[in-house]
Amino acid sequence: MNSRRKHMNSILAVLLTFSLLLMGCGAANESSASGNKTETPEVSAEDENKDASEAEKATADEERTDESKETQETAEKSDSSSYMVEAEDAPEIEGLSVEGQLKLDYAEGFDVYYYEGGYALMDVYDSAQYMIVPDGMEVPENISEDTIVLLQPLDKIYLAATSAMALFRGLDSLGNIRLTGTESSGWYVQEAAEAMDNGDMLFAGKYSEPDYELLVDENCNLAIESTMILHSPKVQEMIEMLDIPVFIDHSSYETHPLGRTEWIKAYGVMMDKEEEAQTFFDKQAEVIEQLKDFTNTEKTVVFFYVSTDGSVVVRKSDDYIPKMIEIAGGRYIFDNLQNEESTSASVSLTMEEFYATAADADYIIYNGTIDNPISSVDELLAKSELFSDFKAVKEGNVWTIGKDLYQATDIVGNMILDVNHMLTGENSDEMTFLTKVD
Repeated sequence: MNSRRKHMNSILAVLLTFSLLLMGCGAANESSASGNKTETPEVSAEDENKDASEAEKATADEERTDESKETQETAEKSDSSSYMVEAEDAPEIEGLSVEGQLKLDYAEGFDVYYYEGGYALMDVYDSAQYMIVPDGMEVPENISEDTIVLLQPLDKIYLAATSAMALFRGLDSLGNIRLTGTESSGWYVQEAAEAMDNGDMLFAGKYSEPDYELLVDENCNLAIESTMILHSPKVQEMIEMLDIPVFIDHSSYETHPLGRTEWIKAYGVMMDKEEEAQTFFDKQAEVIEQLKDFTNTEKTVVFFYVSTDGSVVVRKSDDYIPKMIEIAGGRYIFDNLQNEESTSASVSLTMEEFYATAADADYIIYNGTIDNPISSVDELLAKSELFSDFKAVKEGNVWTIGKDLYQATDIVGNMILDVNHMLTGENSDEMTFLTKVD
């Protein structure tokens, strides 16, 4: 550990020349085991009959033990089969045989392959590959030098990707997150805010300005970033120089709403909780089953907010928000809108461009996750008098969502149900995210 500390201090000295405090640390633990021998006593002739009876009993116990082991192995195989399927085109790792592939229903941004010994290789497309190494196991030889190694247990995480916090909550693994890139006041995941208030989680700077010294002092063993880190490549390099692996969450690129939620399975692999992740996800996926036979109402919905410069920001047509509206039984008012300038799911329109299509929408959902939620129609009209001509305003079909939607990746099914209730007028008092605006 001393040699590694010297190495990290050397890095710190170099980075100090660039006005940054950088240190390094590491820890290594070794364990050993030993056994004791025992002698077998002789059996007298007088006890022969008794010993024979005991031998029969031992044989029966052995058979029961074997049956128990078989039952356990069958149960374990059954458990793994719930989240594992036959692997297709799994990358070859010399010395390790492939056991299966993580079952995914909606997510398209990653795949996970399982190998003997409990190893897992996660391939996040257009990003990186991660080798998850079980606690106490050696890193496999001959893996690609570009593969990022994640050593379990991953229990001192710096979480800068806010959308992932709710997924860790769903896994009952908030205790594995020690550091965050969001202050307590910025969390809408109540348990995260409470953990920060209690000192169980610490603010370690936002993604673009992390507290490198704190990351080192807290022995951070994984940094989970959103794709925003791609705009700050130097920061990623700095973290990696501290021997802290960086995982980039691409869930925001998923076009199906449940695709975002299914990233709980990626974190389930890291936490060694695949079964829990599968169970949690299945409950959210039940929403799709509930609505699969629902006849679309053909009512149109517009989802937007008004920026400070007066432009209107909507979602492109193949984004997960329009998909939510469709699953719920509605139609997104923009049927072929794309972002021609970037890969962002948001599209900025002038008020005139927005008015030309959205004025005829049956329902308005004001996006309060970026701007503040509106509490009255008058607040909407204050943003532009043109809203007074909108069909939804005239008919009293104006709704808003709060700031918690984007952090609530674990319950996106509830948002789908909210939209369905809005469109049908049923169970409007059971909504999680939507609020009627008068």
